[in-house]
Amino acid sequence: MVTRAERAPSETPSPERGVPRKSLHTVDAVALIVGTVVGAMIFRVPSLVAGALPSEGAFLFVWLAGGIASFVGALCYAELATAFPSAGGDYHFLRRAFGPRLSFLYAWARVTVIQAGSIALLAYVLGDYIAEILGQQGHMSSAAWAAISIAAVTILNLTGVRQGLWVQRLLSLAKVLGLTAIVVAGALWTGGAPRPEPAAPGGAGLGLAMVMVLLTYGGWNEAAYVSAELPNVRRSMVPALFWGIGTITVLYLLTNIAYLRVLGLGGVAASDAVAVDLARAVGGDAAAIALGVVVALCVLGALSATIFTGARTCYAIGVDHPRLSRLGEWRTEGDTPTAGFVLQAALALGLVGLGVLAREGVQAMIDYTAPVFWLFFLLVGVSVMVLRRREPSAERPFRVPLYPIVPLAFCLLCGYMLWSSISYAVGQVRIGDPVGAVPVVAGLLVMAAGVPLARGASRTGAAQAAASE
Repeated sequence: MVTRAERAPSETPSPERGVPRKSLHTVDAVALIVGTVVGAMIFRVPSLVAGALPSEGAFLFVWLAGGIASFVGALCYAELATAFPSAGGDYHFLRRAFGPRLSFLYAWARVTVIQAGSIALLAYVLGDYIAEILGQQGHMSSAAWAAISIAAVTILNLTGVRQGLWVQRLLSLAKVLGLTAIVVAGALWTGGAPRPEPAAPGGAGLGLAMVMVLLTYGGWNEAAYVSAELPNVRRSMVPALFWGIGTITVLYLLTNIAYLRVLGLGGVAASDAVAVDLARAVGGDAAAIALGVVVALCVLGALSATIFTGARTCYAIGVDHPRLSRLGEWRTEGDTPTAGFVLQAALALGLVGLGVLAREGVQAMIDYTAPVFWLFFLLVGVSVMVLRRREPSAERPFRVPLYPIVPLAFCLLCGYMLWSSISYAVGQVRIGDPVGAVPVVAGLLVMAAGVPLARGASRTGAAQAAASE
């Protein structure tokens, strides 16, 4: 049975329609955080970071700094998620702080740019690894496997929340075991061929390194989207955020120590597939193939978590806006937001198709999503301070320590990332490669296309409020 959302805000659901049930646990939220964050990037980004830094000490420092920066953001999210739990996550926070126009624009941008682009990005990486394992050549093979993976994971989640969560737990476990194998291989390494000396770092240095490191840590905030499905969010959300980020930070540090031990800073910087090169150095070609399978499982876990949480934003926007009420359907038999899964799968498949025409699908998806993501991440940080002033009497089981220093630091970090992602497009134009700026511009234009709809959403919300008086 599929029930239709009534024309009321998501925070006051009607008993006649299907709503999220409190069927999740802290371990599920931790699995979603680890599953979303630990994906392809830890197997690709370290080489870029190593090429931008002068020493192994600086290399390890930025990975630790990335974990600390994520903790700062988690403090802000812990206050918001425990004070205002909702299946809408960031959408719900922005609505309370800034009203229906901005929250609708965020929901539009998340569905059409952030979520769809992230799903397509992960699917492309997964497609690359599957094609490599099977010995297939050509961009079309990667695109085909990307499309198949999106469809398969979506169908799995449509069968029911418990099925999707058990797969998510298993895939998150595979990520931890895979990274543990890398750490053990590095610890058992007894030496071999001479390691190349690191080249002189590029001019971007620490700034570029932090941009790439924070990209690798990105995704921990997805736990906020299941806050309405935790039986006791005030006791579960904070441990989920801290256990999730703490696990990821330790794994990243140990993994990068293993990379350095086997390949050295120069070898890491020179590698296009650093984890595979480590496995080949320690165990030969068979080990390299085996690790390729592990990487594919890691990316699949991130894809599964991203699809799982993204459908819930579609549900929240459908509940709040009558013109999009079709999205506010919750399938009670499987306890899933059916229409949300279908819509985001269609959008992601469309972007996979567009990626076939691009010069490099993965890079194009990163450029497409980054500016929009960091813009709204910045606004969520601002909402902590806005809601402190607007709703001072709201119960806050967890309060950000050292207020307002911590949320201001988070906002400055987000502002820097926003500036960096846009300046990349400007730099591409300056060096005579305007095509490289197209994904950034496309993402911003798609977001802007939601402005007229946001105005209509605001008028609808005002009419509903007047009718209820």
